[in-house]
Amino acid sequence: MEESIKTLVLTGYRSYELGVFQDKDPKIEVIKKVLKDRLTACLEEGLEWLLIGGNLGVEIWGAQVAFTLRKEYPEFKIGVVFPFAEFGGQWQEKNAALLAEVKRQADFVEAVSHRPYESPVQLKNHTRFLLEHSGGTLILYDDEFPGKPRWFLKDAQSFSETTPYRVEKITMDDLQNAISEG
Repeated sequence: MEESIKTLVLTGYRSYELGVFQDKDPKIEVIKKVLKDRLTACLEEGLEWLLIGGNLGVEIWGAQVAFTLRKEYPEFKIGVVFPFAEFGGQWQEKNAALLAEVKRQADFVEAVSHRPYESPVQLKNHTRFLLEHSGGTLILYDDEFPGKPRWFLKDAQSFSETTPYRVEKITMDDLQNAISEG
């Protein structure tokens, strides 16, 4: 039997990678349903913390789902760990408001680097921090649809070769199955 994960990193595609440009896009509801099912299963196994990096798309939607799950699981904590200071500072007003709301509801908000973006090293350090401070990752990613999350997935899979670390994927098939199930 696998040991339960106490802290889980959630990541996946950015909204634009999924072709989602409106808040009412039906894809969001499907993704949130699958995220709710997977997070609920993790909570039943003993999950205590969810960590996200604050990216628009799967991470923000996952945080929104996690906040609703706190009604049933009041001990559930959500942490937002940015790769660098001023993350999201250049975003359009609507997106900045989404991020601000997630930060407001989160139990923990911090940046790995306390400097504004300077180099890709900050992103690598962010990934390493998340991996070292969690027991697994849940990633919305499908190998047939490459995108930004592939770098995190690659690092997580490599990390799992030397450390007990669970890498769980949500694929396009999983989303399609959720649509079929209604």
